[in-house]
Amino acid sequence: MKKTVIITGGNKGIGLDITRVFAKAGYEVFVGAREKTRTLAELGDSVHFIKTNVKFEKDHQNLVKAALEKTGRLDTYINNAGFSAWRSIGNIDEEFLSNVLDTNLKGVFWGCKSALAIMESGANIVNISSIAGKRGSSNNSAYCASKFGVNAITQSLSKEVGKKNIRVNAVCPVIVPTDGLIEALDEPESPAYGNIEGFIDNFRKTQAALPELPQGGQIGKACLFLASDASSAITGQCINVDCGVFPQ
Repeated sequence: MKKTVIITGGNKGIGLDITRVFAKAGYEVFVGAREKTRTLAELGDSVHFIKTNVKFEKDHQNLVKAALEKTGRLDTYINNAGFSAWRSIGNIDEEFLSNVLDTNLKGVFWGCKSALAIMESGANIVNISSIAGKRGSSNNSAYCASKFGVNAITQSLSKEVGKKNIRVNAVCPVIVPTDGLIEALDEPESPAYGNIEGFIDNFRKTQAALPELPQGGQIGKACLFLASDASSAITGQCINVDCGVFPQ
């Protein structure tokens, strides 16, 4: 039988690239997102859309239920949905902080909880984190806090469910210029405001060990590796996919 993967936020940006990679690899893919995009609809009958708001535990439970009803199994759950924004501490209010933490941190927690409620031996979770979950940066305290939390969830759950032969890992990308990131970089308190293209190019030249920054498809392939039997001895790891920006 085909393996089954759930991908939150798999309708656009990095999430869409992850969806493409898993669909090409022969998975039944269940995408949990707020809207169905035309591109997603063009990926074929193996890709299924379930309307989802990751802030709510019930929506994750509905995703898991939909996958089980269709395929009878859940092999991989990818917590990809996220929200990026730069804002200095003095300008952070309750609404902004709640949006960041409810999406990036609680969304991952609810996804893990819902998946682990039914996962069996050999299944796995992949959380999309960030190198912002390993080092702080100016005007980015809320986002960094959320991603540090994702890495903590990843490490803790790997210890909690490892004896059941369930693995939990995270992927930590660096700048991938999706529409959502470009929108965030175009805000006054972002480090790229007024010159986004120049900022990304300078970041690549001065920060990356390789002559490029990662593409969404490379993030997807890293997820596919972590979901596969080839990584059966890897758990509790938060793996940088960053072209050498933050060697560890």
